[in-house]
Amino acid sequence: MKMEWRNWSSLPFWQVFMLLAVLVALPASALYAAEVAAPAKAAPKSAPAKAATTPAPAVPPPAAEFKGFEQVQAKAAALAAKPFAENTPELPPFLSNLDYDQYRDIRFRPDQSLWRQDQLPFQVQYFSRGSIFRNRVLINVIEQGKQLPIDFAPSMFDFGRLPVPMEVPKDLGFAGFRLHYQLNVQQYFDEVIAFLGASYFRAVGRDELYGLSARGLAVDTGLPKGEEFPVFREFWLEKPAAGAKHITVYALLDSPSVTGAYRFVIKPGEVTDIAVTKVLSFRNDIQKLGIAPLTSMYFHGKTTQRYVDDFRPEVHDSDGLLIEAGNGELIWRPLNNPQRLAFSSFSINQLRGFGLLQRERDFDRYQDLEAKYQRRPSAWVTPGGNWGAGYIELIEIPTDGEFFDNIVAFWVPAEPVTAGSTRTFEYTLSFGEVPRLDTLVGRAVSMGIGPGKHQDVNQRRFVVDFAGGELARLPDTTEVTADVFSSTGALGIPVVERNPYTGGYRVFFDFTPGDEPLAELRCNLREGENFISETWTYQWLKEKY
Repeated sequence: MKMEWRNWSSLPFWQVFMLLAVLVALPASALYAAEVAAPAKAAPKSAPAKAATTPAPAVPPPAAEFKGFEQVQAKAAALAAKPFAENTPELPPFLSNLDYDQYRDIRFRPDQSLWRQDQLPFQVQYFSRGSIFRNRVLINVIEQGKQLPIDFAPSMFDFGRLPVPMEVPKDLGFAGFRLHYQLNVQQYFDEVIAFLGASYFRAVGRDELYGLSARGLAVDTGLPKGEEFPVFREFWLEKPAAGAKHITVYALLDSPSVTGAYRFVIKPGEVTDIAVTKVLSFRNDIQKLGIAPLTSMYFHGKTTQRYVDDFRPEVHDSDGLLIEAGNGELIWRPLNNPQRLAFSSFSINQLRGFGLLQRERDFDRYQDLEAKYQRRPSAWVTPGGNWGAGYIELIEIPTDGEFFDNIVAFWVPAEPVTAGSTRTFEYTLSFGEVPRLDTLVGRAVSMGIGPGKHQDVNQRRFVVDFAGGELARLPDTTEVTADVFSSTGALGIPVVERNPYTGGYRVFFDFTPGDEPLAELRCNLREGENFISETWTYQWLKEKY
């Protein structure tokens, strides 16, 4: 894959987003999930590198006191009072012009893992700067109330056939780090979470592979003026106690418009939970602030209405967006790979949670022995406290391959964000096969679209299946009706039938488009006045407009 540096400011936002997804998520995927990655190619032959050494100081510098999360908040606030400055000191030549395969060839030496010799439940490995990972990330260790910076040392890495010079700056810094934990078996430390590239990070639950990513913050995503990508500049890793089940990580975020102090309390398990607290300080007004952003990939699947030349029935890291509103309503939006950029907004008061889910867990739906999409985690955001009024925004970007993160979802607060102000948000971010939120209601398990009765007006027929929950236990004599809504156009009378193959119900309805280029459709099941299913939603787009 050949990539060229371009002037990002001249590109539409969605092209910048896709480019960053390729540069950040794809190399990360190759590094994190060996099952997905193609075999690395050898770098061009060169003379054997001499062993790189970094002279140790005669007397180690004294450890500074660490005053907890308040210290990170104070540092973020002080940084916000100054003009933004990038932290990308020049890379040594042997790291600055690496291609994709050469960067992948840089491997951290496991015997250099932090806390390995202490036999603690967590170990830490670092990512080298290089290639497109040019920002310098500082990493500190906290032990007994003291903080000590981790210096870069070439001896930490196996550089393969790269020609490493004899001396490398100690202040070179890192590109990020990853945490290892005995997640699946006692004999092996699995990688459970990694921070690499801008403010991206990803995690897994037990017996899962890396898939979708989270970000620390989204700024002006989807606006014509272009997106701003905050970066994590510095981390503090709190040394865990023997037998600890969680670890605390602090982070400093920075961008032209905002700084942030972050605390992550990470608890690996069947579902890996990350308790997030962030205090944001704003340099500038922000038109669209994205809280708890999630990014994923959807190439094709049940919603795809065009031919895809692929032997696999479905290819995606996530197949839908689920939202739990303050009134308890569950809203399910199947993801799509549209032919043009698509936006969907869901106005929610007192949000209870949202997430990008990988509901389809059947290998037969993917038929991919390498990617194993059925083992990709879902991610669910549970707000801490009342976030107030706002909306969930979903952005779907057209893609012609599975190597692009083309899906993004986040919460946007209704209250304007102004320069000089601060905001605090708390939430729990869960990675894994997130449990069903409400087992009593049916879920939308599939959908289909075909020609309606009156094809002369481009009428379309929608078929939506609901199953699970209490639906299978309803007597056949139960009168089940469907509520169907469209933002534009006209709807026919919905028909509801029992589906004996799923134990649920199938809804048919015809939709006749109006003059608008798109329509938002909704459908759910009701028994009398009680809703007995989640709400299925879908954005219908005209083929040409």
